[in-house]
Amino acid sequence: MLCAEVSIYPQKTNNASQIITGAIQTLSQENIEYKVGSLSTHIDGNDDQVWTGIKKVFDEAKNSGEVSMVVTISNSAH
Repeated sequence: MLCAEVSIYPQKTNNASQIITGAIQTLSQENIEYKVGSLSTHIDGNDDQVWTGIKKVFDEAKNSGEVSMVVTISNSAH
């Protein structure tokens, strides 16, 4: 079991909230647990689910231009 805290930071845009929301919504298409917080999104699942979720979020966000992503990954119980 893995868990990840993911934060997306769109660059050079006035639509950051829309980009972040769209990126997070890609997780609803996956069989993965996630919880949206005020500064980051917490993702829980097996290794493949979490890594796939992180990639989907980043791929969606980068479609809108330059983006930075901060991820903290843990395999410890939370």
